[in-house]
Amino acid sequence: MAPPKTNSHRLQTRAMHAGDALNPLSSVSPPIVQTANFELGTAERGAALSNAIAPTELYTRWGNPTTRQAEAILADLEHGEAALVASSGMGAISSTVVSQLKSGDHVVAGLSLYAAATELFAELLPRFGVETTQVDQTDLEAVRAAIRPSTRILYVETITNPTLRVADLDGLATIARAAKVTSIVDNTIATPVNARPLEHGFDIVLHSLTKYLNGHSDIIGGAVIASQKAIDHIWYHMKILGPSISPFDSWLFLRGLRTLGLRMERHNSNGMAVARLLRRHPKVERVHYPGIEDHPQHALAKRTLAGFGGMVSFELRGGMEAGRRLVESLRLIKLAVSLGGAESLACHPASTTHTMIPREARLASGITDGLIRLSAGIEEEEDLIADLEQALAGV
Repeated sequence: MAPPKTNSHRLQTRAMHAGDALNPLSSVSPPIVQTANFELGTAERGAALSNAIAPTELYTRWGNPTTRQAEAILADLEHGEAALVASSGMGAISSTVVSQLKSGDHVVAGLSLYAAATELFAELLPRFGVETTQVDQTDLEAVRAAIRPSTRILYVETITNPTLRVADLDGLATIARAAKVTSIVDNTIATPVNARPLEHGFDIVLHSLTKYLNGHSDIIGGAVIASQKAIDHIWYHMKILGPSISPFDSWLFLRGLRTLGLRMERHNSNGMAVARLLRRHPKVERVHYPGIEDHPQHALAKRTLAGFGGMVSFELRGGMEAGRRLVESLRLIKLAVSLGGAESLACHPASTTHTMIPREARLASGITDGLIRLSAGIEEEEDLIADLEQALAGV
């Protein structure tokens, strides 16, 4: 799990080569070690591996050479000591959160989170005696006030999904350290290209590999990056809970990482172009994009982020019906869940991904009836603009 020593190369180079030392062959493309288990040779070696932490030559639920390369690169990109890769973002989130908690503990979490993470905190953890208080993560005083003696975790997102509120990473990490609370941040939307929360004092960083890091919409995966001590502890829980990624998916992820820096340049520029179009369109009531000047946290975003990303959320004046009509009128941009792939996707959360959340709770988290979440891909900017303009004309 520990990566080779970080060198002076820049991010795009490291995304391609940080795991080279862990390649078991001399192949230019990383090999797929497509196996469930390994020949042990001797009983003594079998005993040693069975008592090791995350061995890569025992059983692939415990570790795998292809997956180890992916973990090394992730740790390097986030400037962490070690990383773990899981079969889904929620596998990484759930294993990490469970590893820090016991019955009677308390969590402070952001108010507007990925829907499945909200379900974890609001629906699942209470069954095991863990209470969660959700607060606006942009209100540092509210976060500080929510912490109790029993609080064990502060959980936020660098950029919230789908309302695109930006976390004050320095301020939140300071609050967590003062309270001796483990700080966990989902950095999926920002990616290590645009933000590295460990450098701001966070303890643990999470990712959905499904999104920007893989970038091709062809795997489900998740990751956690932290200190070696924290990763060893989380690995034990991940081993028991079993969200193991397949070697083939690890290989697909390694392939996707090779273009991460290049893709993010286009995502950043296309996201800005889309936001500027929507900002001046008469049928759009509000645009949520940290790169535009009237975003309430634009100054914080400029200090915190190296780029503003490809995610744009906006609110249509026509509410629920206008939202449905728009996403069904798009021709180039696909109506689909998820985000961060090479292709552009749009989603109307109120009628799709957030239907399981009561309307009052959905509105309280900033997800209005007319909110559209758009993931700007890497197509040509002019084509994306033309598709949005024709769809908006029919709303």
